[in-house]
Amino acid sequence: MPLNQLETGILFRNEKPHVKSVHAYFPSVAVLSDGTLVSTYMLGEAFEATNLQMHWSRSHDQGQTWDHQGQLNPPTTDRVTSTFGRVATTPDGELIANLIRYDRSEHPDEGLSNPQTLGLVPAELLLMRSRDQGTTWSKPETVMPPLVGPEFEMCSPITVLNDGRWLWPTSTWRDWDGNLPNGNRMVALVSNDQGTSWPEYLDIMHSVEKQLIFWESKVIELPNGRLLAVAWCYDEAAKIDRPNHYAFSDDGGASWSAPASTQLAGQTLTPYLMDDGSLLSVYRRLDQPGLWACHSQLNAQGEWSNLDQWPLWGHQSLDGTTKTGENMSANFAALKFGAPHITRLSDGSLFVTFWCYEQNVSLIRWFKFYVD
Repeated sequence: MPLNQLETGILFRNEKPHVKSVHAYFPSVAVLSDGTLVSTYMLGEAFEATNLQMHWSRSHDQGQTWDHQGQLNPPTTDRVTSTFGRVATTPDGELIANLIRYDRSEHPDEGLSNPQTLGLVPAELLLMRSRDQGTTWSKPETVMPPLVGPEFEMCSPITVLNDGRWLWPTSTWRDWDGNLPNGNRMVALVSNDQGTSWPEYLDIMHSVEKQLIFWESKVIELPNGRLLAVAWCYDEAAKIDRPNHYAFSDDGGASWSAPASTQLAGQTLTPYLMDDGSLLSVYRRLDQPGLWACHSQLNAQGEWSNLDQWPLWGHQSLDGTTKTGENMSANFAALKFGAPHITRLSDGSLFVTFWCYEQNVSLIRWFKFYVD
């Protein structure tokens, strides 16, 4: 399966890095009914800066050029906060942005995670909506999770299932002091009323005895109704990354297969369902440099097999765009690219966005291609 007509460009880049420090991270793209694209991403002084906030842009020409629309989430005035989020569209055309707002007030000179415990600063889950294609947005609505994290990861847009449920894939995370009452779990919060309440969750991946952590998870629905979940797998006991893992459910998420390896040595795997039922995934590769795309299949028994792979960006890099030391907080801080997102445009092409450092500035780059 070849990738055809590969194009690339910039969605957002600070045009005056010699004047001010503005870096861009964690993009996502939604396609509106008229073909217009809306993208969200985070802007701030650094990867874990306290002023990192969610911004958005709009494109009227299939992603070739983008108009920055400003900050999406309103600022807080009573505390120091940074915000991460993603955007998606619903079948009826509503734009939905799910966000996590981190309270940095007690640790303004630290990153998001405690180097001693890997715990996060306090966070709250939020939802913003637009019913007029982004012209206006609602105020942030507080999402009350149905389990104690106590903190949660921001990794994925909301997935809207064919039965009408909304899923918010995430992972439980320790608080700053290291408390983790429900263990490391990849879960998906569930709403049955289009995001008004979130009373349930799907318990997707966990491995207590092996001390595995499943990060940056995604959930997609296959044509036969099967749910497929993927995640970056970190072995906390051995302090090393394992291959990306997956699990599937044939009963709407009530039960899941045991987490299994995709045999893809990497992080931040994002899958996209192709018309023939196969998968195209983009991920940050670890056994070779750079961002890669992989064509895979999942058979009726749920066995994952990999076919072709193609490098997209950074495969000739020798400057260390990832770090795999024993301190995971330091590894996070050293990252230089990642968080790919995939969507299909109205012209049938696939549109991949991700963040990366080029000439010492983190920007949002896109790739556009057709797949035969």
